[in-house]
Amino acid sequence: MAGYRIDRQIASFGAHVRGWRMVLGLTAQQVAERADITRDTLRKIETGDPTVSFHNVAQVLRALGLLDTTVDAIDPLNSDIGRLRAGRLTRKRAR
Repeated sequence: MAGYRIDRQIASFGAHVRGWRMVLGLTAQQVAERADITRDTLRKIETGDPTVSFHNVAQVLRALGLLDTTVDAIDPLNSDIGRLRAGRLTRKRAR
């Protein structure tokens, strides 16, 4: 069941990428060229194919001007709980 939810969220992520491309008035060819990927790889990202590499997704986000925003969105220090527990960020993991 968890896999189904992740698949849905990846599909939503891809749809959002496509939405940003359209809002910005860019063709699939333009984004693929800017991201240095094929149009087929972009299509896979936009349809939520989970086999696409993280690097390729990051390249597309950069091409759309969204990479910095995305990285900032997951910064733990940009959340109340992250700031509250910031001391944990400097601790080494126990082995």
